Amino acid sequence: MQIDELVSYLDSYLDIDRVPDYKDAYNGLQVEGRAEVRHVAVAVDACLATIESAVGSGADMMIVHHGLFWGRKAPITGTVYRRLAALIKNDISLYACHLPLDAHPEVGNNHVLARRLGLTVGGLWGDHDGVPIGVYAETDQPRAAFVESVRAALAVDPLVIATGPSTVRKVGIVTGGAGSWIADARKAGCDTFLTGEGPHHTYFDAEELGLNVIYAGHYATETVGVQALAAHLERQFGLTTCYLDHPTGL
Repeated sequence: MQIDELVSYLDSYLDIDRVPDYKDAYNGLQVEGRAEVRHVAVAVDACLATIESAVGSGADMMIVHHGLFWGRKAPITGTVYRRLAALIKNDISLYACHLPLDAHPEVGNNHVLARRLGLTVGGLWGDHDGVPIGVYAETDQPRAAFVESVRAALAVDPLVIATGPSTVRKVGIVTGGAGSWIADARKAGCDTFLTGEGPHHTYFDAEELGLNVIYAGHYATETVGVQALAAHLERQFGLTTCYLDHPTGL
């Protein structure tokens, strides 16, 4: 299909104009490549390693969660140059979608991760500029069993702050680096909060609020959305796709 047709579809499907993002994030087409798209490579991050893998896969387009541009002005030198040069020299388009991909009800990181854990999303929480980003789900299982389900779903060894109840009954999920949302999760009535990472002081936030917090890795928790989006594009348009895995361990 034509790139302008695919970009228009992605902009609308992912609702990038409605879902607010951090002021420095840029959602949408970041680099324009060849006019016809047949093969799409998806990745969590637009880094030199994934871009070179996309070149090797024969991709016409990359779709990533973390794009190249975050508002900071920088000269086109060093790593910035090498990433852009690899895309431009190989005529590969780059499309990025950050918070809109986290929040999307079908292919969003939060919704997809909940489904992978066998949970049914019961509602939304975690307001960001008027739009809820997180999801919650009710369950009834031992904390140890829930942690094991996270370990199995993401193939990680999560860091567990076990300062909440031993039985998990309401889980809040916000993928990525949402450790600062612990208090919001408690206000939403959650006894357990699943995210990717958070700073040192969040241990005390969890402890003093009586909340279980599970840090399953920023990268790992955000692998699920781009893979779900790739599967959607295969079904919707018959495009071929591949997932470029470049884990950071963080």
